[in-house]
Amino acid sequence: MSFIDKNLLENEVVIYRAQMHWIIFLNTFIYLLLSVLACAFNLRLAQSNQLLWAISLLGLLLALISGISSYIRYKTSEFAITNKRVLIKIGFIRRHSLEVLLHKVEGIGVNQSILGRVFGFGTITVTGTGGTKETFDQIAAPLEFRKQVQANLS
Repeated sequence: MSFIDKNLLENEVVIYRAQMHWIIFLNTFIYLLLSVLACAFNLRLAQSNQLLWAISLLGLLLALISGISSYIRYKTSEFAITNKRVLIKIGFIRRHSLEVLLHKVEGIGVNQSILGRVFGFGTITVTGTGGTKETFDQIAAPLEFRKQVQANLS
């Protein structure tokens, strides 16, 4: 059972769920590509180059570490809007969570780069009463998240 499902209040229903965007795996793909290219280039050479083998192995190691880290982040991040609150939880060992009552939300800011607009990810900033601001990066469909919060505020 997810963190959000465990922490629902009485008569509270999840209206919208969001997740991290697949872009968090981009570093993993880049390291893997570097490794494959170094390996392929080394195989095409008439004589084996130890530096290229080292780059290939380093790329594989970085891809493995980055992939595991990104996968854990992807699986342990939860974003939900209920009929009463905005709930966000990120992390497994070092957990960061936010629970704001819907009527205490002053605004949801969305920040998207050009790549974010093209691929549909961005940063959301939840502003609560009293000026508290919490920022969450690489969220899939951040404009839809904001729209769902605004639709349930009324």
